[in-house]
Amino acid sequence: MSPFKVGALVLFLCIMLMGSSAQLSPTFYDQSCPNLTAIVRDTISQALQSDVRAGAKLIRFHFHDCFVNGCDGSVLLENQDGVESELDAPGNQGIQGFDIVDNIKAAIEAACPNTVSCADILAISARESVILTGGPSWVVQLGRRDSTNANRTGAENNLPSPFETLDQLRAKFNAVGLDSTDLVALSGAHTFGRSRCVFFSERLSNFSGTGSPDPTLDPTLRDALVIACPTGDGNNRIALDVATPEDFDNAYYTNLVNNRGLLQSDQELFSTEGAETIATVNRFAANQSDFFGQFGQSMINMGNLQPLLAPNGEIRSNCRRVNPSNITTAAIAFM
Repeated sequence: MSPFKVGALVLFLCIMLMGSSAQLSPTFYDQSCPNLTAIVRDTISQALQSDVRAGAKLIRFHFHDCFVNGCDGSVLLENQDGVESELDAPGNQGIQGFDIVDNIKAAIEAACPNTVSCADILAISARESVILTGGPSWVVQLGRRDSTNANRTGAENNLPSPFETLDQLRAKFNAVGLDSTDLVALSGAHTFGRSRCVFFSERLSNFSGTGSPDPTLDPTLRDALVIACPTGDGNNRIALDVATPEDFDNAYYTNLVNNRGLLQSDQELFSTEGAETIATVNRFAANQSDFFGQFGQSMINMGNLQPLLAPNGEIRSNCRRVNPSNITTAAIAFM
């Protein structure tokens, strides 16, 4: 065989090996960090003892991360040289839980230094948060790398808004490769957590400039929300699921059937006339196991969006900051 052919064969084999290894896998850390899941679960369990919203905070991070450039940990980056943070985008303002992520990262670094990406920490944390609050498990694919930059414009344009119509929500999910079933299932994460009054107060008295309440909002719930959200105080936090606010269950969907969805974007799934999402809401309201199964699959679908894989990206030592050696690279990326 000629030297040229040998070289071509070696190059081909290298490419094949790179392609076969550059994939997500549920066993990615089995050898390098075998206690990873237990570390994440224990840290979240401790956080839940003093903060019932801890799980909801973590799953929100994962969701907002994946919808901008895929699940690459970019949502965690603060403003710094070369990085315009996604946290200043409207959809991320008020996002909480950095302290929990910091604690998880510190515990992992103590056991497995420079091994686990912040993007994977968010993916695992989302599942463990759901399990610890009564929800389902699913197989988390792992092996993501952390981005060395953020995408402020993407965060401004890609994140679903609580004020959007069903058509607008579908468009944003379809843009990243998720369908209407994923939309309904992933919205079920609002079965726990809280929302500030500012995100739904318009529904209480002047919906879409009509001077009247949102007709799809149950009047009894509306009266309670008027008391809970006094005029001028939009920062009060109200349970997204008024039935079982701390549990991960299917009550979110029974709320929608009864016009008791808190956010406009929630109620749109059931109250948009003729929408195919109505049947899915009814199905999940009637069968929690059905919801749990689809939620897990939709979380896998979302977690697989545009994964950043080696040799790209990095393993951040601090989830909020690009590693010092890559600051120059991040700055160049924005030039």
